[in-house]
Amino acid sequence: QVQLVESGGGLVQAGGSLRLACAVSGRSISSYAMGWFRQAPGKEREIVASINWSGGRTYYSDSVKGRFSISRDNAKNTVYLQMNSLKPEDTAVYYCAADSRRMPESSDYVMDYWGKGTLVIVSS
Repeated sequence: QVQLVESGGGLVQAGGSLRLACAVSGRSISSYAMGWFRQAPGKEREIVASINWSGGRTYYSDSVKGRFSISRDNAKNTVYLQMNSLKPEDTAVYYCAADSRRMPESSDYVMDYWGKGTLVIVSS
């Protein structure tokens, strides 16, 4: 059973930074593409960033490009999302997800495994 546990969320002022982590257990993440998604209140879930199995290719949504950075440490079975220059519109529950088929680049892509999410609140 693959389990994903997100951490690092919290309350931050606009312009600040947070680093989310996604710890994976049950299987090595080296075989999985990983993604970060988010869902704000009253809105649909959207993709934020994704990374292929080796870390050699990444994708970012236009809304976070240049501010967020996704990375992975396969030895630690962990994926990270560094979030800089945070804006109030970044407020959401952030979910980590894993997929064995390909690196997601759309919000409606159905990943194999999901975490339960971590809440990020950006105050103005």
